[in-house]
Amino acid sequence: MKLDVIKLDAGSAGSVDLDDEIFGLEPRADILHRVVRWQRNKAQAGTHKVKTRSETSYSTKKIYRQKGTGGARHGDRNAPIFRKGGIYKGPTPRSHAHDLPKKIRKLGLKHALSSKAASGNLVVLDNIDLAEAKTSVLARQVKELGWKRVLIIDGSEVNESFSKAAANIKGLDVLPSMGANVMDILKRDTLVITKAGVEALEARLK
Repeated sequence: MKLDVIKLDAGSAGSVDLDDEIFGLEPRADILHRVVRWQRNKAQAGTHKVKTRSETSYSTKKIYRQKGTGGARHGDRNAPIFRKGGIYKGPTPRSHAHDLPKKIRKLGLKHALSSKAASGNLVVLDNIDLAEAKTSVLARQVKELGWKRVLIIDGSEVNESFSKAAANIKGLDVLPSMGANVMDILKRDTLVITKAGVEALEARLK
């Protein structure tokens, strides 16, 4: 697959050949769903907690005598059936993460890249090198290019000046190639990859 390469000022910078095994697959929703679900579950805090009957603050004194009341036999007010009593089998802190084979994770990233290429929302950028970190200059360039919700993937390291300039621009996110992931790619309208990013991703996914 051949794609035109542009510069930040919208000028042309030739073209690049993209690997069809990474950017030319038929996107599969089932694989993308599995990887996104794995990512979201892994990121879930799992800090939910309720008090059991051993942790509530009522007295443990027997509330009334065992026999002769005509009511049920109770020990203390911490029992789960009483208002403000302990919760029975409630949530406790735990990890929501589950395993997903590396092959599926790798395949999911390929399908995410392919989906952006198939929909025409993949842009290849020559580089993102900036002489100085000027947010106003970068914001104007992004506006002229028509990017609104965009993810930019660079090579192994992101240019420091570009990273600083992009920090306060709404809808613009930057990641190194190792940070590229399915969820971030899918939730943005446009995916922009630098030439260095393309090389790094192809080396990572082959």
